[in-house]
Formats: sequence, structure tokens, C-alpha cells
Amino acid sequence: MRIYLIGFMGAGKSYWGPRLAQMAGLRFYDLDLAIEESRGQSIDQLFALQGEESFRVIEKEVLHLLTETHEHFVMACGGGTPCFLNNLEYMKRSGKVVWINPTNEVLTRRLSKERDERPLLQSVAESELAGFIQKKMADRRLYYEQAHLRFDQETIDLTAVLKAIQHV
Repeated sequence: MRIYLIGFMGAGKSYWGPRLAQMAGLRFYDLDLAIEESRGQSIDQLFALQGEESFRVIEKEVLHLLTETHEHFVMACGGGTPCFLNNLEYMKRSGKVVWINPTNEVLTRRLSKERDERPLLQSVAESELAGFIQKKMADRRLYYEQAHLRFDQETIDLTAVLKAIQHV
């Protein structure tokens, strides 16, 4: 079983992913960390040196490599992963896609503490963060809504997630 966690940055994919993997007895992968390891550069550096378009190609390559070499895992994907290069369709064919979708208020609270660590937020002023999230979420919602499952709670019941995945 392959489980892909998608959602906006700060949604909790990297937090819930290892917990879900442990509960399900699966291996956990954080796609961003796998990209960094494969290229020997941070996501920030890849964005700065190569631009978003090149980063998205690398992201797709690593997504496919992990998927094609592992049959069972939970993967936390980057916030933009499902929105580019037919990644969402690929993930849906390869496994179950779960959208973690906390409110914009929760995202704003979490991301206000992490702006320097997020390439897409580094040029966004604190006062503009909520509007940026709202606009970017509107752009990405079309993709996120195609997930097999959606969880809107700030705190997720992992048992419910696993039970729901088995029924999709």
C-alpha cells in the first residue's frame, strides 16, 4: 500500500506522516528530504539556483523513483507536488492520496513561525501571509480536491485515516 499525503505547506504532512506510517507498519518518506538527499542541496538552494520549474522536474523524478522502488510506504509530499507535471494522476494510479486540510487560520498561525524556512514565503510580509495563503490555496484547491480522502481537522485520528483508506 502506498499512501501519499498532500496539502498546503504547514498542513502537517511531515508531522502526521511518520505517525501514520508507524501505526500502519509502513516506511515513511518525506519527499522534500528525499529531494535534498538526492541532490545534495536544500530545497531553498534548489529554488534559488535552479528556479521553481527545474525544482518541479527534480521533484517528479524523485517521486517516481521512490514509488517505483517501494511498494509500501507513507509519503509526505510538498505542497505543490500534486499541482505540477501530472504528479497527482500518477499518485492516484499508484496508491491512495490523502488531503490534510486544516483551516487557513491554522495554516497562517503555523506558517508565520516558519516563513524563513519556506522558499515560497520568504518574500511574503507577515501582514500579507493570510492573503497569500488564501490565494495560493485557491490555485491549488482544484488539485487537492481530487484526493481519495480529505481530513479537515487540526488534529487527525490516525485510526480513522487507516480505516478510511482501506475502504477507498
